[in-house]
Amino acid sequence: MSDIPNDQPLSDAAAGFAKEQLKSFIERIERLEEEKKTISDDIKDVFAEAKGTGFDVKALREILKIRKQDADQRAEHEAIVDLYLQALGMVG
Repeated sequence: MSDIPNDQPLSDAAAGFAKEQLKSFIERIERLEEEKKTISDDIKDVFAEAKGTGFDVKALREILKIRKQDADQRAEHEAIVDLYLQALGMVG
């Protein structure tokens, strides 16, 4: 067992390093959050442009969701939805 208690203050050098490291993490996250906001705004602009030319934004969002799925997962999901629609008499 260590002779140094867990509540021992950090040395000045260690505290300075931890402070700089923490500051670096915070600044990196802040930059990334700003980039994320910029990209999000760009995406909204593209959706607005698509809507302005007559495309259905809900359909575009659904297509994007589908394209992210694995092909097997998508096929399985579509089969289940089709089965449910048939059970409800909504498709022939």
